[in-house]
Order: sequence, then C-alpha cells, then structure tokens
Amino acid sequence: MDRVETEQRDEPQTDFIYCHRAVTEVLKFGSCQFNSGHKVLFLIIPGNPGVVGFYKTFMRTLHRKLGYHHPVWAVSHAGHCVPPDSMDMVEDASSAAGYDVFGLDGQIEHKLAFLRRHVPRDTRLVLLGHSIGCYIILDMMKRNPELNILKSIMLFPTIERMAQTPQGKVMTPVLCGLRYVAYLPLFLLSLLPEALKAGLIRLALGGICSLDHTVVQPTVGLLSGDCAANAMYMGGQEMKKVLERDDLTIKKNLGKLIFYYGATDHWCPVQYYHDIKQDFPHGDFRLCENGFRHAFVLDAGREVAQMVSEWISVDFRT
Repeated sequence: MDRVETEQRDEPQTDFIYCHRAVTEVLKFGSCQFNSGHKVLFLIIPGNPGVVGFYKTFMRTLHRKLGYHHPVWAVSHAGHCVPPDSMDMVEDASSAAGYDVFGLDGQIEHKLAFLRRHVPRDTRLVLLGHSIGCYIILDMMKRNPELNILKSIMLFPTIERMAQTPQGKVMTPVLCGLRYVAYLPLFLLSLLPEALKAGLIRLALGGICSLDHTVVQPTVGLLSGDCAANAMYMGGQEMKKVLERDDLTIKKNLGKLIFYYGATDHWCPVQYYHDIKQDFPHGDFRLCENGFRHAFVLDAGREVAQMVSEWISVDFRT
C-alpha cells in the first residue's frame, strides 16, 4: 500500500489555462486544488524556453525531499506550450497583441496574474527561478512588494548584461537580427512526424551521458507550432532589456534570496558571481562545485533538487 501511495504522489497533474490572455501549462506535484489551508507553495519560474515538462524530474525529487508536505508547481511562460485541441494559443488575439504577452514584460505580468488568480493571498511562497526566471522573480518582487515570499532560490541567474556574456554575444545576432530567418526551418521541423522529431532530439542530445529522457517529449512539443517562435521572440527581448543588475530590489530582499551561479556558465560568467558577492557581502551567494551545466534539467535535475532541499530544510522542517 505504501508503494502505491508513493507512486500516486509522484505522479503530477497537468492543467492548461488561459492566463493574461495566453495559453499556459501548469505542472503540479502535490495539492492541485489550492485553498487557504495550505501554508507554503513552491513555485518554479522557468528559464527560456519556459516549458514546464523540462522540470519534471527536478520537481518530483523536490516534492519527495519535502516529505510530500508542500505542493510543488511550475507555471510555463505564456505561449511556451502546445495548447490542447480545445484551446488556441491566445484567448483573444487583439488584446493579447496589445499586452505583448509573449514579450519579457508580458511574461512578468503573466506570472503576477497567475498568482492573483490561482493562489490565495495568504499562501507563503517559495519561488524557484532558473536563468531568466530569476530576472522575472526580481521584477515580480519589485512590482508587487506585498507578495508573501519566504524565499527565492535563483538557479544560474541571468539577471544582468546578458548580451555581453559569451553565449549572449553569439545569440544576440540570431535572436535580434536573424529571428525571422530561423522561422522557416522551425516550421519545416514542426511538419515532421512526432517519432522522427523525438529521434532527432535524442540524436542532438546524444553527447550528454546522463541525459534525463523525460526532457525529450517536452522538446518535441517545443518544435510544434508557435512555441519555439514565442521563445525566440522572448529571447530577443532578453538580450535588449536585461542590462544592469537590479541592486535596489536585491538589497530590499537580500535575506530572502539565495543565488547559485555556475562555474562554467556561458550565460552568466563567474565574474558576475564575484561582482555581486563583493557588492553584497552579507548575501547568500553560492558557486557551483559540482559541474552542473546552465541547462541543469538535461542531466542533473535530481541532484539540483536534492541540493535545494538541503538549503531550505531548516526553514521548512515539518
């Protein structure tokens, strides 16, 4: 019986909703119908692409390490998921365009709208950001200081000078100048049979020895329809808008923040870690000693979740 109960707890629920006028995928481990009786919600704000399926192993491990006491949810970026047949990419095309919901600013408002509509105000939040998700979290804290945030875990944070990073220098011309050129091959890829797309993805990721195969199917979805185009559009805005570090918001919330920088992260050089550590000597800034890549979900979701659970075990002991 215990084994069956554990297996049931380890199975997530996926919901598709309209949020801020755009289709949104929500992956949930633990309580799916939220009410004011729940004390803490762990909510993942993903990187780009903001596909929640990439985080399944990370979420399952974290939920288990938390003793199944707290729900662990992930909310996709607007338009970074394949809508079910009964839904369109946007609820109202004209209003969605006016809000620029697929842009970086729109994605920040999208997350705030999700909290307003789907999470009771008295819920205490543990926000877990990855990559650009960390920038989004800082802006959420800035725009709504009333958010009941206990902790914000910033994993491989891209919160400053993205276009100046080694990867940014490569991707800025692609995302800002050649984005439309890339749409044709993306469209052609979307026409391929699902099995063939999955095979190509496995081939492309074949060099990763410990590949988490649960990421393959979400990647197939990313290559379908407009998802990849929306991700590229958002990425182009990131290169233009993620400039100076928001030191004021960091200073105001320093006790709630944990930053984890990669030692070989081409999106966030080690120098950024040294700079922020020097500027905020009393902050909690950590440098990876485990060789995790920026896209840790590809092969280290379990290990990163175990590490995160150890960081917060004292605060969330039940």
